[in-house]
Amino acid sequence: MASHSAAGSAAETRWRDVLSGTPDLISTGATRYRTDPELVRGCLAGSPGAFDLLVHLHQRAVYRLCFRFMGNHEDAADLSQEVFLRAHRGLASFRSKSSLSTWLYRIGVNLCLNRVSLKRPMTEPLETDRTADQRGVDPVERLDQSARALRLRRSIARLPPRQRAVVILRVYHELPHAEIASIVGSSVGAVKANFFHAMGNLRRLLGPEDMRTPERARRQAEEGGS
Repeated sequence: MASHSAAGSAAETRWRDVLSGTPDLISTGATRYRTDPELVRGCLAGSPGAFDLLVHLHQRAVYRLCFRFMGNHEDAADLSQEVFLRAHRGLASFRSKSSLSTWLYRIGVNLCLNRVSLKRPMTEPLETDRTADQRGVDPVERLDQSARALRLRRSIARLPPRQRAVVILRVYHELPHAEIASIVGSSVGAVKANFFHAMGNLRRLLGPEDMRTPERARRQAEEGGS
C-alpha cells in the first residue's frame, strides 16, 4: 500500500512538472493557438500555458474514455494522467494527418488495453454531467436511467477488449468508423466487424430495454455509413 502511494505521489509530481500552474495562461493560449499544429508548435517551443491549454481542451474526453474502458475512477484518473504525460513526451512525433483528439484517444486506448490485460475492471457510477439540467426529470426515472446505464457499463466491461474499445468510441464518443480505425490501428472493415459482434454479445447480456442506446448507434452507423 505504501509503495502504491509513493508511486502515485511521484506521478503527481511529474504531472505538475509539465504544467505551468497559471490558469490565466489558458485563456491567453486560446486566442493564440487556433489549430492543432499551432498548439503543438507552441508546446514544443515551451510557450507558457500551451500545454495547459492542450490538457484543458482534452482532459474531460480523455478521462471519460479511460473511465468507460476501466469502469472505476482510480484507474481512470491514473490512466488519463499517464495519457498526457506520454503526450508531453511524444509531441515531437505528432503528425497533423490526424487531430490531437484522435492522437490522444490512440494513446488512451493503448494504455487501457495494456491495463485491462493485467486486471479485471471494476464498474463504478460515472457522476452525472453537472452541466445537464436534471430539474425536470422524475427522481424515479432518473434512478431507472442510472440503473440501466450501470447494467450497460457492466456488460460492456465483459466484452473482449477490442470490441469494448470500438463500442466505447462509437456509442459514447460518437466517432466515425474511419477515425476509430485510426485510433485502434485496424481497418474500417475490422472496426465494423468488431462493432457488429459487440452488438450481438450485448444483446445476449442485456434485455431489449437496456439495448436502446447501443442499438440507436448501430442504426445511425448503418444509415450514415460512416
